[in-house]
Amino acid sequence: MALVSMNEFLPKAKEKQFAVGQFNMNNLEFAQAIVEAAMEEKSPFIYGVSEGALKYMGIEFTVAIAEAAAKKSGLPIALHLDHGSSFEVAMKCIRAGFSSVMFDGSHYSLEENIKLTKEVVKAAHAMGVSVEGELGTIGGVEDDISVDEEHASLANPEEAIRFYEETGVDCLAIAVGTAHGMYKGEPKIHFDVIKQVAGAIPVPVVLHGGSGVKDEAIRQAVLAGVGKINVNTENQVACTNAIRETLSGNASVYDPRKYLTPARSAMTAVVQEKIRLFGSSNQA
Repeated sequence: MALVSMNEFLPKAKEKQFAVGQFNMNNLEFAQAIVEAAMEEKSPFIYGVSEGALKYMGIEFTVAIAEAAAKKSGLPIALHLDHGSSFEVAMKCIRAGFSSVMFDGSHYSLEENIKLTKEVVKAAHAMGVSVEGELGTIGGVEDDISVDEEHASLANPEEAIRFYEETGVDCLAIAVGTAHGMYKGEPKIHFDVIKQVAGAIPVPVVLHGGSGVKDEAIRQAVLAGVGKINVNTENQVACTNAIRETLSGNASVYDPRKYLTPARSAMTAVVQEKIRLFGSSNQA
């Protein structure tokens, strides 16, 4: 099966009140772990790729790995640019074979964010590619970009509804109290904001910073209207912990396959658990 846009499964997710997971691809083992879990659960999913990961893996390798996963699995898989910083980066990804892109204009004024996002939507939709937009500022650390709590800001529901109406994005990430990275305390998610926005627009709300959020809060968010949830840090932690455990247990190990295999298995377990939690099992 070829890579698909998120519109192959997000409308169904909104209608049936489940969420599709975006799991970030950082290397081959991440890609394999994610697709193996999705095949077990018969679930659609999204490979998220940040600009930092693109620099690390190379755009050609990234697309080839995602296409191989789609062909092997037969699942509906979207290859999605995560937090794209410009029209040019989004177009580069689309030309290379990405089936979905995010333009993150959340650091611009509302007017500028709408204007820039509209340009991406117009070009992407002409090529059958889905687009995610963002409103509000999500805290935490992603790649090397850090936003502290003081500068994180909740999305305004009225502005979010207007943003959708003027841009026509296929899903909308709004800042509702989650953050990138792992939490030091329990995040306070504003379910009322999710519900107000999701109830007024025909596309799903996206929850960024899904790693470390309690299961019950995730369930509540999905019921409130979240149809896409991003997870990356939990996989990174599971991967690194498995590698540390293997190497500390046997100093003679030098073959990367000996420590990357348990790392891959640990990530598969994380993804499988998330897919079940999000409710997307058997929805492929």
